[in-house]
Amino acid sequence: MKITSRKLKLLGACRPQIALFKELGGDTKKITRALCLKHASQFNWTWAAQHLLSPPACAEYERVRAPAWVEYERVQAPAWAEYKRVQAPAWAEYERMQASAWAEYKRVEAPAWAEYKRVQAPALAEYERVEAITFFRMFNKEQGKQ
Repeated sequence: MKITSRKLKLLGACRPQIALFKELGGDTKKITRALCLKHASQFNWTWAAQHLLSPPACAEYERVRAPAWVEYERVQAPAWAEYKRVQAPAWAEYERMQASAWAEYKRVEAPAWAEYKRVQAPALAEYERVEAITFFRMFNKEQGKQ
């Protein structure tokens, strides 16, 4: 069986999935077991089943997929819980440290910024004055030529 990027678009596939499909080489692809396995983690296979398979084939897909998802959830749930158990206090500590580091940064940065603005403002005003006067002179000089 072959699938085209045009067919995917007509069926409402999202742009990233169509782009990925095209990256495989062209607008038409023969769907092989090897191709599906090679890209198992990249494509939305449930969307593909719902839009490209007949109702009986889609039902069979769901019959096989559903317990595989339950098994995945069973295996990953404790690992996710352990990750969150370790991650949560580390994140809280990061936020605490980040907040104090930001406060210290602002304490040091504020007077430096004020001093910069004190020096920069009159210099910028003088530059802008010269710029404006120079434009005025050049504009009038050009107007006088006409």
